[in-house]
Amino acid sequence: MALDPGPTATEALARLAEERVDHRFKGLPPDAGGLTVGELAAQRRNLFTGGFTTPVLALSAEHLEHNLRLMAAYTDRHGLAFAPHGKTTMAPQLFRRQAEHGAWGVTLAVPHQVRVARAFGVRRIFLANELVDAAALRWIAGELAADPAFALVCYVDSVRGVELMDAALRGTGRPLDVVVELAAGDGARTGVRTGAECAAVADAVAAAPALRLAGVAGYEGEVPEADPGRVRAWLRRLVALAAEFDRAGRFRGVDEIVVSAGGSAWFDAVADVFAEIPRLSAPVLKLLRSGAYVSHDDGHYRELTPFARVAGEGALEPAFRLWAQVVSRPSREQAFVNAGKRDAAYDLGLPVAQVVRRDGAERPAAGIEVTALSDQHGWLRTAPEADLDVGDWLGMGLSHPCTSFDKWQLIPVAEADGTVVDYVRTFF
Repeated sequence: MALDPGPTATEALARLAEERVDHRFKGLPPDAGGLTVGELAAQRRNLFTGGFTTPVLALSAEHLEHNLRLMAAYTDRHGLAFAPHGKTTMAPQLFRRQAEHGAWGVTLAVPHQVRVARAFGVRRIFLANELVDAAALRWIAGELAADPAFALVCYVDSVRGVELMDAALRGTGRPLDVVVELAAGDGARTGVRTGAECAAVADAVAAAPALRLAGVAGYEGEVPEADPGRVRAWLRRLVALAAEFDRAGRFRGVDEIVVSAGGSAWFDAVADVFAEIPRLSAPVLKLLRSGAYVSHDDGHYRELTPFARVAGEGALEPAFRLWAQVVSRPSREQAFVNAGKRDAAYDLGLPVAQVVRRDGAERPAAGIEVTALSDQHGWLRTAPEADLDVGDWLGMGLSHPCTSFDKWQLIPVAEADGTVVDYVRTFF
């Protein structure tokens, strides 16, 4: 199981419900101040009539559960282990739900995120990044020594990085498992560029007592000018690297060989190519790391997701909606809502106006377009058919969940009728 089922992890998650609601958590009802999160959830207030203030971000309870189930079924059907990218949400409650849906573990990116995950009992972590911070390495070594069930795997992509890791970990206990990161191409992000460099890094790991080579990995989302052919070609390079290392005896002594990839745009290609992995000297852990599926989105991933390309696999549902209020209507062509860059993801697309609420009635946001965001205002262009007035609530879909969760520390989870049944705590 990805999470420790014991009392320590259970108590840590339970303590989230004991946290007091106060000024730290935007959008929550002012009259709820002093209640615990659990007490507020038990009241099952309505998002629209229960005293919530705008702007307020909400997760759809139904769509969230649908997405968790769909991805669990997908990875099981394709024979993939799953370590969803937790840096998308940084929400231990969602880590738990992913574990309950069969996740192998959690993927993270930096030491702080590992500390959060460990505080809530996560026992399997794939750190999709190079790690050369001596203080962080020593802390991880302590966690490995204290918990024999804890496993962490991280990237290496240079001889110098291997040397720094070995120096920081020397004498600390069991070796740290690492995977050679294969770059997605020249000019891509991190990772080793050539076969000769891959071999040199692997040789350096073999010479480092504090490290153990456990596999190969990378991120196909960085393939330059990515298309199905280029992505699959890179994935086959990754698989070939694993086979080459295995023939050379580089994985001697490991119980399983890790081969890992998978963002949220090309996991169909990962499934296809990983199905071609030949028999190696040890069982292969085919580890997918997609994370944005949890909330999905109304922009960047809506058309990119494999579920939109491959018939018969199902469809993810956007689970986020940001509610803001119209605070100014200076002309018939323009209006402003009280949500801006501090509230909405905007790095991969502006929010999409979806619905308008007035006097308890909801209707499509016809003729309304978000054209810009200021710090605390959303700029709206309104066509002649737009029925919009000061005081109306505007519900907006968001692009790129990776920069949505980080703007809200406590997110209401609402059912279709607006009943808030839970609150998700984030740690960014």
